[in-house]
Amino acid sequence: MQTQKREPVIPGSYDDLLASTAVAHIATIGPHGEPQNNPVWFGWDGEYLKFSQTKTRQKYRNIQRDPRIAVSIVDPENHLRYLEVRGEVVRIDEDPNLDFINEMANKYLGLDEYPYHQPGDERVVIVIEPRHATYMN
Repeated sequence: MQTQKREPVIPGSYDDLLASTAVAHIATIGPHGEPQNNPVWFGWDGEYLKFSQTKTRQKYRNIQRDPRIAVSIVDPENHLRYLEVRGEVVRIDEDPNLDFINEMANKYLGLDEYPYHQPGDERVVIVIEPRHATYMN
């Protein structure tokens, strides 16, 4: 029996955008069914989109209640080129040593350490599995 390889949800032609320093606008569903949307730094490992969040944020509470999520990324070099991903949060990983947010600080700021960390902030990594994508070149 031969297994059929699944087509990727996000086309490879968007790898440059996913590696860029564009910000992703993350939309979640608020406690009263309203959309909540804000920009975040993100990472892409070829399978999952990831972003950092503190446990005190509304977005963290939203995804614990409803893991459905939408992500929109506009190419900073061409505003007509974009990627929208709809998916589900499949994991929330603890980040006690700030490894992921430091990685994002390096990507976005060229710094080894995230400069905005506040004492007492508990950071997590939100891991999104893409289920559907729309895009324009």
